[in-house]
Amino acid sequence: MKIERVESMLIGGDESAPGNHIVRIWTDTGLSGIGQSACWGYPEAVDQMVKKFAGYLVGQDPLRIEHHWQYLYRMGPFRGSTLSGAISAVDIALWDIKGKHFEAPVWQLLGGKTRDKIRLHLLMGSRLPDASDQGTTADGLRINARAAADEGFTAIKTDPLPDGFQSMTQSRLIRETRDNVAAMREGAGEDVDLILEIHRKLTPMIAIDLAESLLEFHPLFYEDPIQIDSIITQGEIAKRTSIPIANGERMHSIWEFRELLENGGPQYVRPDLGLAGGITHVKKIAAIAESYHSAVATHNYLGPVLTAAAVHVDASIPNFVTQEYTKRDEDEVHAVYNNSLKRSGGYIEVPEAPGIGVELDDAKLDSAPFVSKDLLNIPMRDDGSVGYSV
Repeated sequence: MKIERVESMLIGGDESAPGNHIVRIWTDTGLSGIGQSACWGYPEAVDQMVKKFAGYLVGQDPLRIEHHWQYLYRMGPFRGSTLSGAISAVDIALWDIKGKHFEAPVWQLLGGKTRDKIRLHLLMGSRLPDASDQGTTADGLRINARAAADEGFTAIKTDPLPDGFQSMTQSRLIRETRDNVAAMREGAGEDVDLILEIHRKLTPMIAIDLAESLLEFHPLFYEDPIQIDSIITQGEIAKRTSIPIANGERMHSIWEFRELLENGGPQYVRPDLGLAGGITHVKKIAAIAESYHSAVATHNYLGPVLTAAAVHVDASIPNFVTQEYTKRDEDEVHAVYNNSLKRSGGYIEVPEAPGIGVELDDAKLDSAPFVSKDLLNIPMRDDGSVGYSV
């Protein structure tokens, strides 16, 4: 069996979320595999990278996944999100082919399953259901948390920072954020874990002060409080807060995750299957985290392909805790995918379909034009400086 063709496609998306960069690899036996990149800020760059990869991949044995990963990673002297995003998409597609070739779900090839169902944490809105223009409100958080709990989710995640936080005094920012988290806890009750996504928006000292003020609500973890430019500083934050810290959704390699853990944090790692090297590499990241007694909560919000890839890793590792999930996976915007994974309340049953369990519906591709992310709409402070970039 040889790789016959590599397709790199930009498809789908709408005004609320960017489109997807999809890779589909075909073999000379008629099997195909699908993968996806999570480098959503620059999908056009990843598309070109995969097209460059094709010159090497065509004619190769698709089952030599580790070998191809190493070759693609080391074929040039450059690293970063574009390269890792491209390798991730190719890697997932090759695992999809391998599963179909052996007529087994990918988790079976990763050592078998360690659980029967995958716990989800819902990526939850902060606005009132019927008033999306009102921004983040405590009432919206309370109502949405209650609805998620009633639907069967045992964990929810949202960004609790108030609108306009960039120009607030520290005292007001902390008080209003605390009010928002209190509303989440009131709506969710005690049987739902709260995950607080800070989106890299704060300075280190404000992040620490805010974390301590939220301890009474016992969040499962406090995610990405500061910008990710310094691995050492991220580790220092984890050592100085009482709330568990989670990091990693924008990191690319086992070497970065190892340094993060060596420098004192975090208690939860957040690799994204579409950015951190695909199934091959995230399985290694999970093993490194396990050696530090750190749990894995895989990052994901770009659709069914990455959800499926993550589920197979989640099923096969002992230190998984919860999988990020957005109900956009179930929306019409993702109708271009035939998805065998099914959600029941706050869980997805471990899939039995060969490969990853998701296919492209070619007949619907024309109805899914690509929508790129607007990178120019960045919040600003009152003084005219840049507020943050997620």
